[in-house]
This record gives sequence, structure tokens and C-alpha cells, in this order.
Amino acid sequence: MFREGEKVVVAVSGGVDSVALLDILANLENLRLELVVAHLNHNLRGEESDADAAFVADLALRYGLHFELGSADVLSLSREWGMSLEEAGRAARYGWLDSVALRHGSSRIALGHHADDQGETVLLRLLRGAGTTGLAGMRPLSAGKYARPLLCVARSEITAYVLEKGLPFRNDTSNDDTFFLRNRIRHELLPRLREYNPAISQRLSDTAEILAADEEVLESLVDGVFNGAARSGRDGVILALDKVRQQPAGIRFRLYRRALLEANGTLARIAMVHLRQVEHLALSGRVNGRLHLPGGVRVGRRYDELVFKCPRVIPESGAWEMLLKEPGCYLLPDGSSLSLAMVPPPEDWGAVPSSAAYLDPVAASFPLLVRPFRAGDRLRPMGMTGSKKVKDLFIDEKVPADLRRRIPLLFAGGILLWVGGMRVAEDARVRPGSGLVLKLEIRRQET
Repeated sequence: MFREGEKVVVAVSGGVDSVALLDILANLENLRLELVVAHLNHNLRGEESDADAAFVADLALRYGLHFELGSADVLSLSREWGMSLEEAGRAARYGWLDSVALRHGSSRIALGHHADDQGETVLLRLLRGAGTTGLAGMRPLSAGKYARPLLCVARSEITAYVLEKGLPFRNDTSNDDTFFLRNRIRHELLPRLREYNPAISQRLSDTAEILAADEEVLESLVDGVFNGAARSGRDGVILALDKVRQQPAGIRFRLYRRALLEANGTLARIAMVHLRQVEHLALSGRVNGRLHLPGGVRVGRRYDELVFKCPRVIPESGAWEMLLKEPGCYLLPDGSSLSLAMVPPPEDWGAVPSSAAYLDPVAASFPLLVRPFRAGDRLRPMGMTGSKKVKDLFIDEKVPADLRRRIPLLFAGGILLWVGGMRVAEDARVRPGSGLVLKLEIRRQET
């Protein structure tokens, strides 16, 4: 999970799990990790939340480590984003941790999830309805940056470690509030299941590990089928139905999921009922039809094709710019579209078309800004130590002056990471061994 001397952001809430994680990482003398302690105040428990923040600040001081404190109004965010408090808190936390990692040049964020958390996650997803992908639970290393070193360790073992070493920790009273579904699973459902199997949390964790291994095999199989059945169009992703129908149902559903992910950048709120609707549209005798799915994505039947269309539109006139808060597919003023999705790195980098690019997800963490070229823009091209004027890049590539402002430029934190279809910045280079990375692709209007 970690390389010797690597800088690692450690998410510390002050609870027993994150305190144990921090102590373990701080004492890995053979790795000599450079740790940054990060705590986000969710502002949900008043003085108790402030006391947690002060406790973690003092903890970082004891270890002699740099401390980063963030603050989020999670209650307001949940209303603004239409999410539960749990979902909004998680989104705010991960987004903030990404920004801390970017500021410190870190490619790893350590989280304190353990085997009991894994068991709760599997049950939570089972109750809400999930397939193999969801039931595979959390991964020891996900998105190429989120490391969970304690994922195979039971909560009781972590508590015993902390008590044996006499480490201080805080109790979050919200973890006892059974208003939240995860807490009801932890305090009500799991205790009942332990009457049938005292090791239920470990069995669920083992099941998730097995399913995660199966998921890797299935996804590698889908990669080849998808590449042969899909192509990019002006509006999004197009699946050839003659090739889709040849596949067994399990592969077909994964093709629909992949197309939805490529077209919309996320599978949030996409459930089995929606995949069944796409399946019905694909296999019916009708030659046309349309579906409106969550997130604004539209799926249309066009004779022997399924078209997964982009829902978002960038303004068409003026000196436009847009803040991109999440993956998705965005229509550009010239009629082309820009898609962003978290995907595995390509197996053959030499086969990546000029219209596409893959960026390090830490450097290219959301929100991102896309806009056209402006005088004075500079890029540090991949493989170079110094920067270069984008104007000079256009001259070198013989881009006509009247076309230069049609090329989208992507920024993160004010740093130019990609000149659309032309050059990736050194700052966004994908590191060897990365998991998921951010794929960008410009899709030109079909003629």
C-alpha cells in the first residue's frame, strides 16, 4: 500500500479506529512514512464536534506531525445535494481529503475502515439492493489512492490494541444513534446475526474479498466485449445491439452499466430496475424508444443501436467556463462533448487516441474547471521540468488561430492539467500501479 518515505494523508476522526491507524503508521519505522493528520469537522454535534477537532489537533502535536483541519456544513450540504446526512458527510469528507492530498503532493490517503465496517457495508448494500460490484464492499486500495490497512482486522482487536497501549480516543455519540441505517445494522441486525454465527462480520468480510476477486475477472472480460461493441458519438456512448445480444445476460447488464458510466461519469442512483429497463429496450422488437434515468442521463433505441446521451450542457456563447463538480458528460459550444469518468488505466498506452487522456485522480480531483484558451495560459508538458505557453504549443502543432479557442482546457486548483486532445501536464501523470484514474475524452460531432 505504501512506498518507503512516501507522504500519506491520514484521516483521523479521533475515534478508536483512526487513533489506532495513526499510531500504527507512525511506528512503521522500516517505511519512514511522512504523515499528514487530517480532520474534517462536520459541524453536526456543536461543542462535541469542536472538541473532537481540538483532540485530533493535540494528537498530531504529540506525534510531531503536520495537522490539517477542515470544516463543512454537512446539514446544509445534504439539503443542497439531495442526500442523506451520511451520504453528504462522506462526499464532503472524501472531497476535502482529496484537496489535502493534492496540496501536499500525496498519492495516498489512509482510512481506518476495518473488518466490521466491511461487514456492515456488505449488509447495507444487500438491503438496498446490489450486485457483485456492490457486495464486493470496500477494497484495501481503491481509486489508486484510498488505502485501508486495517480492513482485515476486527474492531475488537483494534480496541484491544488501543487499550493495551493506553492511547487516548474520543467516542462519537452519533455512532449510537439508530436513526441512521448503518447504526441500526451495527447495533441491532449484526448482534442478532451473531446468534447464528459469532464470526458473522469476518464471514461477510471474507465473502466481500471473494466477490472482489471475481469482480476483477468479470470486468476484464467485459473490457474486451465493450471495446468491440461500443463507440463514442456526439451525444455520448453508442452500443451495437447485434453484438450486445450475443452475450449472456450477466455480460449484457455489465455492458449497460459500463455505457452509463462512460456517458454520465457515475452510477449513482442507478439500480437494477433501471438496468432491466435498458435490457427491455435493447431486446424488444421496437426500433425506437427512450428512457430517462436518474442523474439526467437518457438512453435511446435507434434501430440496432442503444445511445446513452449526455445530460449536461456548457453555455454556447461568450467567454464560457464551467465548474465540474463530478464525473459526467458535458456538451461543448462547438457541438462536441467532453466526458469524464473514473476507469482503470489503459492496458496499452500506445493505443490511446489523441482525443483521450488519463490523469492522476489526486492531481485531477474535483471540482475541475474547463474553459477555452486565454492569453498567458501556461502548461508544464509531460516529461518537461519547465512550463510552456499554450500559445507556443498551438504554434508548434500548427493549430489555426481561429480554432484555438474551440479547444477545451482543464484546470484543477488553478493548474492547467490538459490541453484538450493535445497535451497532458506533468503534474497529472498517472503513477505506476494506480487503480482507477480519471479518463477524459473529447467526442466530435459525427458527420
